[in-house]
Amino acid sequence: MANLKGLASIVSELRVERTNLANQLRHVDAALSVLGKLNGGSNHSNANQPKRTISAASRRKMARAQRARWAKESGPSKGPKRTISVAIRRKIAAAQRARWAKVKSQQKKKAA
Repeated sequence: MANLKGLASIVSELRVERTNLANQLRHVDAALSVLGKLNGGSNHSNANQPKRTISAASRRKMARAQRARWAKESGPSKGPKRTISVAIRRKIAAAQRARWAKVKSQQKKKAA
């Protein structure tokens, strides 16, 4: 008989838990319903609607407008990128080496 009493209490606890879960599920369903109305439905609500076809001319207009938005966002173009010739780079490097040599020689004079 003791086992039956324990079993009865377990069954009653399970029924209470089932009631709680059913209530929580109702709350989730209500929240989903409200959100679906706010957002115009879920992502899959458009499945029943016919596909919208866009003409080639309209797609060109849309692409042109998007390119204009991108250009506006990136700002004015700065023109072509400049490059330095190899000879000029060598001259700059030689001048920099000469400057560093001068700095190091002055440091040696101060240290001595």
